[in-house]
Amino acid sequence: MMKMNVIAIRAPGGPEVLVPSQLDRPSPGVGQVLVKVAAAGVNRPDVMQRKGAYPPPAGAPATPGLEIAGQVVALGEGVDRWKIGDDVCALVPGGGYAEYCIAAADNCLPIPAGMTMTEAAALPETYFTVWTNVFGGGALKAGETLLVHGGTSGIGSTAIMLAKAFGAKVIATAGSDAKCEACRIFGADFAINYRTSDFLAVMKEQGLAADVILDMVGGSYVERNLKVAAMYGRIVQIAFQEGSRVQADLLPIMVKRLTYTGSTLRPRSVAEKAEIARALEAKVWPLLAQGRCRPTIHAVYPLEKASEAHALMESSTHVGKIVLAVGS
Repeated sequence: MMKMNVIAIRAPGGPEVLVPSQLDRPSPGVGQVLVKVAAAGVNRPDVMQRKGAYPPPAGAPATPGLEIAGQVVALGEGVDRWKIGDDVCALVPGGGYAEYCIAAADNCLPIPAGMTMTEAAALPETYFTVWTNVFGGGALKAGETLLVHGGTSGIGSTAIMLAKAFGAKVIATAGSDAKCEACRIFGADFAINYRTSDFLAVMKEQGLAADVILDMVGGSYVERNLKVAAMYGRIVQIAFQEGSRVQADLLPIMVKRLTYTGSTLRPRSVAEKAEIARALEAKVWPLLAQGRCRPTIHAVYPLEKASEAHALMESSTHVGKIVLAVGS
C-alpha cells in the first residue's frame, strides 16, 4: 500500500499536537474521486477538532482539513463528470491536511478561471457556508442590509464581497481600525471596531438596522443582535466563539417579527452539499472568474507547519484566509 504524508492530531490540545505523520493512501469508493492535494484551507472547525471539541462525522477521516484544491488522480465507480487530470476544489468532511484526499465527486467544483490552487483551496468552506447561511437561511436580497461580525475572517470577508456583488449594503465589525479599513476594502459600507465601540450604540446613533445578521460570536452579541435587527430581520448563527449559553430579552423577536436560525455545514449529507455546490457553480463561480469576488490569502504555510498556521488562526491577527501548501 502506498503511503502519504498527513498531519495527525496526537491528542486534544494546542497547536503543538499537530504532527507530521504517514497513512496509507486511500482509494475512492462509489461516487468519489481521489485528489492529489496542492493546497488545503485552514478553518476554525479544524481548530475545534484539534482541541477535541468537534469530532469528525462517522466515516470521515480523523485527519483535519475541510477544503482542498488539487488534481483528480483516481475515479470511483459511477463518477462521470470528472476525469483523471482535472483540477478541482472540494468541500470534504475531513482529511484535507494530506497529500491525497477523498472527495465526493458531487462536492467538487472546477477551479475558477484565472485562480491559483492556493486561492481555490480557500473557497469551498467559506463559500458553501456563506451561500447557505446568508442567502439561504438569511434570504438576503438586493437593497437589504447585512451585518457581519468578524468581517476580516475568511467567512466575514466572503460574506462582505458576495453581499455587495448581489446588491446589498454591508455593515461589518472587526477588532482594530486596520481591520475595519480592510472590511471597507472588501466592500463594506460601514465598519465598527468592536474593541473601542459597542456596535449596538454606534448603529443606534447612526440610525442603522440590519435585515440579515451573520454571527459567529454568540454570547453577549445575541441580545445586541436582536436589538439592531430590522423589522422582519433574520439572524443566522454559525458559531459561538463567546459561548452558546446566554441570557437575553427575546421580546424583539415578537415585536419585530424576527427569525433566529442557524446551521452547521460539516454534518450535512453529500446530496445536500451537492445542491449547494451546483448553486455556487451557477451563481457565484462566474463572479469569481470575472474577478468580482476573490479570496484574500493572509498566509501560506507548508503542510508540515500546520501547527504554526493554527497558532496564527488562534491569534486572530490574520485578515482573510490561511492556507497550507501541500504539493505542486
